[in-house]
Amino acid sequence: MRIIDPAALAPWAGRIINIHPSLLPKYPGLHTHRRALEAGDRMHGATVHYVTAELDGGPPIACVEIPVQADDTEQTLADRLLHDEHRLLAATVALIAAGRLAFDGARVLLDGASIAAPLRLGEEMLTVA
Repeated sequence: MRIIDPAALAPWAGRIINIHPSLLPKYPGLHTHRRALEAGDRMHGATVHYVTAELDGGPPIACVEIPVQADDTEQTLADRLLHDEHRLLAATVALIAAGRLAFDGARVLLDGASIAAPLRLGEEMLTVA
C-alpha cells in the first residue's frame, strides 16, 4: 500500500501488476468497499492492472464482479470479494507466465492483440469481454 516513485518504477515498466479491490477506474486508493456502499453501487469487484506512476491508474488487465447485497457491510463485502480476488490474481499471473499477456507501454496485449476491455473472470478462467 505504497505509492512508488516514478524513477523507481522505470526499470520495471510493464512488469509489475497490482490487484485493487474496486472496478477501476472507480475508487482508486483506500476504503473502496465503503465507497461502493456509500455510492449505492449494485456491483463491486476487483481489478488487476499494470502499475504505473499514477495511483491505481495503470491499464486494467482483468476484473471480477460480485453483486452488492442489501445487508452488506464493508467487512462482509470485503470478505465475499477476497476469494474472487485470489482467483483473479492467480489467473492473471498464469497468463503472464504462459507468455500470453503483455504491456507495450500503452496497451494490454493478449496473444499479441490489444484488448478493448479488461478480461473477465468467469467460473474457472479469464475470458475476453
